[in-house]
Amino acid sequence: MTTTAITHISALVTNDPSLGDESPLGLVRDAAVVIEGDRVVWTGESSKAPATDNAVDAGGRAVIPGFVDSHSHLVFAGDRTQEFNARMSGRPYSAGGIRTTVAATRAATDEQLSANVARYLAEALRQGTTTFETKSGYGLTVEDEARALRIAARHTDEVTFLGAHIVSPDYADDPAGYVDLVTGPMLDACAPYARWIDVFCERGAFDGDQARAILTAGRARGLHPRVHANQLGHGPGVQLAVELDAASADHCTHLTDADVDALAQSDTVATLLPGAEFSTRAAWPDARRLLDAGATVALSTDCNPGSSFTSSVPFCIALAVRDMGMTPDEALWSATAGGAAALRRDDIGRLAPGARADLVILDAPSHVHLAYRPGVPLVHEVRRAGARVA
Repeated sequence: MTTTAITHISALVTNDPSLGDESPLGLVRDAAVVIEGDRVVWTGESSKAPATDNAVDAGGRAVIPGFVDSHSHLVFAGDRTQEFNARMSGRPYSAGGIRTTVAATRAATDEQLSANVARYLAEALRQGTTTFETKSGYGLTVEDEARALRIAARHTDEVTFLGAHIVSPDYADDPAGYVDLVTGPMLDACAPYARWIDVFCERGAFDGDQARAILTAGRARGLHPRVHANQLGHGPGVQLAVELDAASADHCTHLTDADVDALAQSDTVATLLPGAEFSTRAAWPDARRLLDAGATVALSTDCNPGSSFTSSVPFCIALAVRDMGMTPDEALWSATAGGAAALRRDDIGRLAPGARADLVILDAPSHVHLAYRPGVPLVHEVRRAGARVA
């Protein structure tokens, strides 16, 4: 395998505290990173870099791990422009929310849905995202949910079955019947294509008992739990996530002290999704409270057509620093290593020997510019598994 050294890096974020300045970011100044095949094999000071087959001069730019977007909803058709416009204009709007997207998604062809996924992934890649998770949840029939997961699995290994997004309109008068469908025939059809199972545990979606039944059934089929938890108000979602050893509890906007303590004492990551609060003018999650308690925090886009139609992790980093009490260092860690933890992966989200060579060269001397210069395209180059992809 050929080796490549990227040298003259102003600041290399490794996310390995044993390297560099021994901070959580493992920051190495005037650094180099050596790639062999698809792996990182060496990091250190640029002047000490070993001889390699190829060399890339970073020209004093910063290098960070590729972003790990651990929560998105990309298998859909249509958009909800009118809904967003009404919400931002202070006008009431009752066009159906998720149900609007369900109708459009059911009507779309496989080719249209796959093209949409590819489009949004390319958009995210140009902004530095090298790993992403995506969910079903806009089909809500056995056939449409399985179709969504088949399409998602063509693009990523991190696929989540979210048949329990809302109660299907077809079962509006029989929510118990829909839970039976999700835990029976729908799960049978979907399990072969997914790694994860998720449920929207919220008032108006699924209560704690329904969510437990769905997640338990998925776990029995080899799918690991994730939970949409405590987004719209206080509820059982976070506690359920911890009880079932879910990889992540996502949103975590409304938390009691007991919820925070439970997250801090567990392996369940609190995944925060500031794009949703930005797009709905809702209260911001209190990242500072979670971090100070010792919880592991991830940042993700929640890219979806209704409440967070952004694929930009840098935008979410800027929001987290500006409005959620995170430092630039914490926000970057959460968008890389934190996302990896939310996917229970240790091969991504860091740039230390043995890690997959997913990295971003920023057109800036420091990662702090991601929050310091919001909205500015700062990605100079993206490498995934060692190969330049953007």
